[in-house]
Amino acid sequence: MKDKNLDPIEPATTTLMDSKTSQLDDILKEKLDRAFHKQTSKVILHDIIKIACEHTPIDLAYAASRLPPDIRPVLYENLADLESKVGFIINTDSSTRVAIFRHISDSEAKSLIEHMPPDDAVAVLEDMSERRFRRVVDLLEPAKASRIKEIKKHQRNTAGRLMTNEFFAFPADMTIGEAAAYIRDNPGIDLTRQIYVLNPTGALIGHVPARNLIINASSVPLKQVMQPILHKVLTETSREEVVDIVERYKLPALPVVDEDDFLVGVVTYEDVMEAIEDIADETIAQMAGTGENVREYEPTWKRFLARAPWLVVTLLAGLLNVGIMSSLQSYEAGALTFVLFFVPLITGLSGNIGIQCSTILVRSMATGGLSSGTKGEAIRKEMKVGVTTGAIFGVLSGLLVWCLDLIGFSGIQVSPGIVGVIVGAGLWGACLASTSLGVFSPLFFARIGVDPAIAAGPIVTAINDFLSMSIYFLIAMGLNALLL
Repeated sequence: MKDKNLDPIEPATTTLMDSKTSQLDDILKEKLDRAFHKQTSKVILHDIIKIACEHTPIDLAYAASRLPPDIRPVLYENLADLESKVGFIINTDSSTRVAIFRHISDSEAKSLIEHMPPDDAVAVLEDMSERRFRRVVDLLEPAKASRIKEIKKHQRNTAGRLMTNEFFAFPADMTIGEAAAYIRDNPGIDLTRQIYVLNPTGALIGHVPARNLIINASSVPLKQVMQPILHKVLTETSREEVVDIVERYKLPALPVVDEDDFLVGVVTYEDVMEAIEDIADETIAQMAGTGENVREYEPTWKRFLARAPWLVVTLLAGLLNVGIMSSLQSYEAGALTFVLFFVPLITGLSGNIGIQCSTILVRSMATGGLSSGTKGEAIRKEMKVGVTTGAIFGVLSGLLVWCLDLIGFSGIQVSPGIVGVIVGAGLWGACLASTSLGVFSPLFFARIGVDPAIAAGPIVTAINDFLSMSIYFLIAMGLNALLL
């Protein structure tokens, strides 16, 4: 018998690159690539149908996003049935939906939308032009069209847009048996692990966990087993606040009410997970310095226009840096000429320190860990870290430069150690400046209503390069005049 102690130890975690789902995506893409490169159309369709039968619509939806846009509709058309096509459309990416909508009629799009929950239908319909959106909605039955329009009228990134307006809500006097019978008669409405209880005027007064429908007698009124509503939001509540509430209190569903406390929708945990992914994508894009939201098959000039505005400040700051450095050309063969060679060190090290500070604060803001009460303490801690880091690396770089100066590396006729003092003090000053910028810029952006993730992007990076180099040169010129 094989000794289990001799088995190789598997890692406790799996990285994204080698996860089972990513491996499945690679296998599916390889299968689809081979199928689409067959010589005859009959062989292609046979292989595509076989692949579609062997894998779930969700896996195919993810794999489709990695195929050329012109062949994605072929995969969609060979799915087994309407239910599979609905699951595929809901779970695939925006560019795949656009490619498919270009190849299907309004009536087929209408059939897809009819079998989707209203919130998913709104997300899917947003990949259509406004004109086609109206055409498809007009084909729907009035009740379905009304629910879709009701969600779409709310602003993006709010609870009203995240919610679904298909839910179960009953009067307080209704019995568990009557509620269960109604739920059985409406299988098209998802049961969100909670049913809601309303007073005679229709206002929300409580909820009943779905488990209570099983463990209690059918004759028990809902008001006897209902629990109070501890958390609810208005339709205009931001998605960030919705995410924070659901994550903090681990809610399976969050009711959405209007100003009169009437229940208008429910945000499910699945909706919140999708919102978290969207927030993460947007934050990463802003930190990278791009508001890019163009599809992959759109021309290069559109991608350029999406990225270029973020880089204008970088260009201007770079030109200012050139002007500052050129002002030191008059100091020929002096200590200031030699300190120019340390500019990459200064901007690189101070820039990283500033980015670290701003990223930590942005993360605290995003996760709700930074409040008005803890803001002052967070600022003090980050400033201490920045000052300490700048001082340590300033002393270290000063000693290294001093050692190089002793062996005549600088080639200038000054007392040993002066260049080291200038570089070390200048580096410390630059780090202090970058720390201040990294700490206060996210707070400034948040105060003026701009996403603080921009603080870690190229705008602040460019400003930091200009500011840190200016401080470095001012300290260098001051010490040069004082020591020489």
